Amino acid sequence: MRLMINGEPREIDGTPSVAELIGQLGLDVRKIAVERNLEIVRRTEFDQVRVADGDRLEIVHFIGGGSGAAAPQAAPADDDPFTVAGRRFTSRLLVGTGKYKDFEETARAIEASGAEIVTVAVRRVNVTDPNAPMLMDYVDPKRYVYLPNTAGCFTADDAVRTLRLAREAGGWNLVKLEVLGDQKTLYPDVTETLKAAEALIRDGFDVMVYTSDDPIVAKRLEDLGCCAIMPLAAPIGSGLGIQNPVNIRIIIEQSSVPVLVDAGVGTPSDAAVAMELGCDGVLMNTAIAGARDPILMARAMKAAIEAGRLGYRAGRMPRKFYADPSSPLAGLI
Repeated sequence: MRLMINGEPREIDGTPSVAELIGQLGLDVRKIAVERNLEIVRRTEFDQVRVADGDRLEIVHFIGGGSGAAAPQAAPADDDPFTVAGRRFTSRLLVGTGKYKDFEETARAIEASGAEIVTVAVRRVNVTDPNAPMLMDYVDPKRYVYLPNTAGCFTADDAVRTLRLAREAGGWNLVKLEVLGDQKTLYPDVTETLKAAEALIRDGFDVMVYTSDDPIVAKRLEDLGCCAIMPLAAPIGSGLGIQNPVNIRIIIEQSSVPVLVDAGVGTPSDAAVAMELGCDGVLMNTAIAGARDPILMARAMKAAIEAGRLGYRAGRMPRKFYADPSSPLAGLI
């Protein structure tokens, strides 16, 4: 019998069930999701569903990239938790898991960042090497909340399909939606993003959505039911920092759901600026993974997020056109 598995032809003996096929491939059923002829095969049906000649199967897992059952940590002493989709977290820094030199470095950087939520991409399993390491072997989904994303999707249909597979693979309902417009800028395609968001929310997902820094679009996404709005600071991976603080501030002021800067942060000062504007959090990947010392940069970003949040809560001094001495003038010698 001839099957197409992850885009490649493969000869299989007999007519095995999906469970038997996974066993023949040497894969761990707990870490994958299976799609047969564009229909997701539920894990509870693996033993009943049998493959047939000509079937096209996609077998996916999570890799490093940009709603787990992990228990949120205790709130800090001053009780300033970050809450999204009804879940409380202490860290306002969310990190991606791509671009590191290996999974060991990924795990060390996440640990140093203090992040509780990590983004993960959904990709095909390497069926030719079932013993290849997987992200789950290094970044425990029982300790961290996996946030499956749709990195690399350019249509609403692909994004929805990807996240449905992600939910089947791990049961995660909290997801990050991004639908890109082109390869060069990786700017969001607003029309496709709105279409995908509507479909996912209708399907019961809690959608955190990557979007442009357009307040009108941000409001439409919130009105659809997105649980967090994630405007870009600058193009993905550019490290340019916040290019339009005025629009970011407007989005924050008009939103009743969390607003997180997503994409474009390059330095700890960029992260602090985002938090001082009033953002609820920052998501970053390249700023840490692309640093000369990712572990040290992860520590720096953690400190910047905390400092920026404290600065926002404290309230900055008013700006003035002229000097105002710190020391009293009375009693001068």
